[in-house]
Amino acid sequence: MQVTELRYRAADRVLHIAFDDGARFALSAEYLRVESPSAEVQGHSPEQKRLIAGRRHVGIMKIEPVGHYAVRLHFDDLHDSGIYSWAWLRKLGEEQAMRWPAYEAALAAKGLSRDPPGR
Repeated sequence: MQVTELRYRAADRVLHIAFDDGARFALSAEYLRVESPSAEVQGHSPEQKRLIAGRRHVGIMKIEPVGHYAVRLHFDDLHDSGIYSWAWLRKLGEEQAMRWPAYEAALAAKGLSRDPPGR
């Protein structure tokens, strides 16, 4: 699986990604941030995954290639420790319709918001 296009539109904070088999996804910076593959977010097991709130307006400042298999995304909230492999980006794209509502439900269950504190 190879990425044939990776384009970030800062105006709408969306990463557009296309794969060599024709699959295409539009992933918001917020979604990518709260689903970061970093240990800081994912933990070392599913039970350790952290719920990240307040990132509605997060953007991507820099996209750094990691070999021929991944990118490191540098977010404007200074998170930059996740390496987004092509497989992880594909999974996020394919599972977005399931993951996003689950994320919003988890926030609501804990009384948290997508908005940063003070908004």
